[in-house]
Order: sequence, then C-alpha cells, then structure tokens
Amino acid sequence: MRNDKEKIFVFETIDRNRNAMACLCDCIFYFGELGMQEFETSGLMIELLERAGFKVERHISGMPTAFMAVYGSGRPVIAFHTEFDATPASSQAPGVAEPRPIIDGAPGHTEGHNVNAAVMIGAAFAVKRAMDEFGLAGTLKVFGAPAEEQLVSRPYFVRDGYLKDVDVALHDHIASELGTVYGLRQYALISAEFTFKGVSAHAATSPWNAKDALDAVVLMDIGFDKLREHLEPSQRSHRVITQGGDQPNVIPNRAAVWWFFRESTAEKTRLLFEKAKKVAEGAAIMTGTTYSVNVLSAVWPTRCNRTMAEVIQHNVDLVGMPEWTDSEQELVREVQTRVNVKSHGMPTKVAALREAVQSVSANDSGEVSWVVPTGLVSFPANVPGVPYHHWAAGVTLATSIAHKGAVAGAKVMAAAALDLLMEPTLVAKAKETFKEEVGDVEYQPLLPPEQKPPLELNRDIMERYRPLMRKHYVKEKPQFC
Repeated sequence: MRNDKEKIFVFETIDRNRNAMACLCDCIFYFGELGMQEFETSGLMIELLERAGFKVERHISGMPTAFMAVYGSGRPVIAFHTEFDATPASSQAPGVAEPRPIIDGAPGHTEGHNVNAAVMIGAAFAVKRAMDEFGLAGTLKVFGAPAEEQLVSRPYFVRDGYLKDVDVALHDHIASELGTVYGLRQYALISAEFTFKGVSAHAATSPWNAKDALDAVVLMDIGFDKLREHLEPSQRSHRVITQGGDQPNVIPNRAAVWWFFRESTAEKTRLLFEKAKKVAEGAAIMTGTTYSVNVLSAVWPTRCNRTMAEVIQHNVDLVGMPEWTDSEQELVREVQTRVNVKSHGMPTKVAALREAVQSVSANDSGEVSWVVPTGLVSFPANVPGVPYHHWAAGVTLATSIAHKGAVAGAKVMAAAALDLLMEPTLVAKAKETFKEEVGDVEYQPLLPPEQKPPLELNRDIMERYRPLMRKHYVKEKPQFC
C-alpha cells in the first residue's frame, strides 16, 4: 500500500470540501427522517452524486429511498454502502449537554447516520475525482441503504442481485474512535409482525360473543416470556404492540405485535423464530383466533474481513485523529458527566487493529459481509461511553466534532478504496482470506424469497412531524467542487 500522489489528491479534495460535507451532515440531521421515509435525505444525496457524474439507479429493490450510484468501468468493482435514517422520539438540539428536543416527540438522529451519509458521499466524490485525474480503472458503486434501524434494505439488495458483481465492499459507521476491526461483530436478526384476527363484540353487554385478538397478542407475549427460561442466554428478543384496538368497550378483532429475534448465528436466529411461531399458534388456539406472520426483514451477523481491515488500518494510521479544541472536549466531558460515564473527552489517538468482540446489536450490512469481503471504517463523531438511541448521542451530530470526524472517516474510506483500485493483489488476497474465514458456512438468506419491503413503515409518524420539522431545515445546500 502506497502513500503517493493519488492519496494526497483525495485528501486535498476532501479538505477542500469539508464545508460541503459539514453542510450535508447538518442538512440530514435536521431532516431527521425515519426508515423508508428518507425522501429529503436520499433526494439530496442522489442530487450530489448525479452532479458529480455518477449514474444513479433509483428505487432499487422497490424502495423509494434506496439507490445505487455507479461510476467507472471494469474491475475491481468496489461498493460503498451506508445508512441515513433517524430514530423515533429522539429530537435533540445539537451542542446542548442536556435533554432539549428541537420538537418534542419528533424523530431525530441519535446514532449518527447523518454523519455516515456525509462520510460516504465525501469519500465517493474524492475517489471519483481521483479516478478521473489519474485514469484509474475500476468501478465504484455507492449504495444508499434506507431503514437500517429496522434492518430492512441490504438483505433485499443482496437477494435482488445488486452485489453479485462486487469484488469488495466498504461500510462506514459513526463511533467514538477512528479505527477498524476484523471478525464477527454483531448478531443475526429476524424482524416479524404477528397479526391476530378474531371477532369483535361489545365489551360490556356481550363479551362472550367475541374472539379477542388483543388477548392473543398478550398471551403470545406471556408465552414467549415463559419460554425464555428454556432459551440460551445468548438470545435477545423484544417487541412492541403495533395494534391493540381502538377503544376499551369494543373487543378488538385485530391486533398485532412486532418482534425482533436476535441470536449469534443465522441458524440459531431461525430456530428462535420457529419457536416464536409455535407460541403464536398456541395463543391463537387459546383465543379461537387466527394469526399470520409477516417477515419484514432478516439479516445475518455482521463480519469484517481481515485483509480489508488491514487495508483500512493502514490508512487510519496515515490519516490520524482529528485535533479537538478545548471547547469541543469540554462539551464532550459535560455530556459524559451528565449521563454518569467516565468524563475523559474524545480520544486523541487512533485505535489499533483488533479482532472484534461480537455484540448483541445488529446491522443489515451483515448481509453484504457474507457475500463480499467487507471492511468497516469507524470514525470519531460520537461521545465515548454514551449509548445510541439516547438524547446524549444526538448532541455532537451537527457540531464541529461530527464535522471533523466525518473528514477523517472520508479520508480513510477514500484512501482504502484507492489502495484496492491500484493494487489488484489486495483484492485477490481479500477474496482468499474471505473464503478461509467463512469456511464451510453456506450463506442462505433468512429473508423469504417473495418478501416485499415494508414501504409504509414510519409513514404516519413522518406525516405528523415533517411539517413541524421542515421549519428547522438548513437553508444552505452543500456544494462539492
């Protein structure tokens, strides 16, 4: 891996466009769009990619906010992919070290996916410019992946063949450090809604004539809770009731519960799901109702290839950590103190390459990582020690801390892509180590073959809050040059 004129060029390109990246980061932060409803966000990203010279295919896998942007031709084919959705009821004013929603109850970014998007677009723009400047052969594919919080999009991308000609892939995600890992990182997950149907009746005058769908939901909940004693402690399963009836005096003839089933392997997750269906069947029998299951998404665990991690780490060491100001460190320490975690501020040194420890979280990028050698670029923009989906995780996401972290992340991502474009042996080695790491595990999608993506997901929430949120949109638009 070389530190040469091509990398100097992409670093200078990213530095020249740091304000455009910051603007994109902030625009998406204030859009605050939930999964499958990221119309402003994806629209702006597509506009920037098209303006830069990418050919964009919209609505891939039938999702209105998903896209694939392509530039170049020939081998290697390198994929960039990331997510850009927000989280519900997470509105938080940036730069404020206390809970302060911009709009009470509205969605907001508390996992930094707005910064993910800025990193990917900044890196893609710089790599494209380098391909033009130095006549580099190869193809860059940039994927916009909606609804990561609901684990939706990338299993559909893989199933529908959008990754079939990709040689290697790079995924970026916010963190509190600049670095990467290799090995198994996260859990598998099946997302499914169970809908029970019964018969309505007046709850006071003739409840004996009813078949209560809500009772079935409650019994499924109790039944699965009793089952937990007999499940491996590695499993994680949780739910929300999405339909519970309209008013107390009408016994519901329809009720639904949305479950996430998580386990350490795809097969264990599938078996957990099969047990849950038996519990649902029992609940239906007890209440005289019927039930159906809709699998919204299903993902394998995330994993990172060792060779790809080595390529990324080389560039992590080359780029180095951002330099934080005293005021930036003070804000971070203030947030840490407020949420009772160690108050040590942002790290000042890059993380060393290490083997991952599998966590119980999940990300639908896992699907990509079992069909293509994949590397993860973690960049520093979040407060260390603060959990995602918490008000404190939104404090830095439209501040200079996120802007600096995004620049560092984009430089690493772009430089890693250059190494892969210019040194074919790295791609070949990544493919070899990928085969060794996967071993005899055969990838079989957990997603049902005819499943359609849940396009209506979060629509009602965004229709309620978008008019209020629109008043806070950033008026300036990013201009890359």
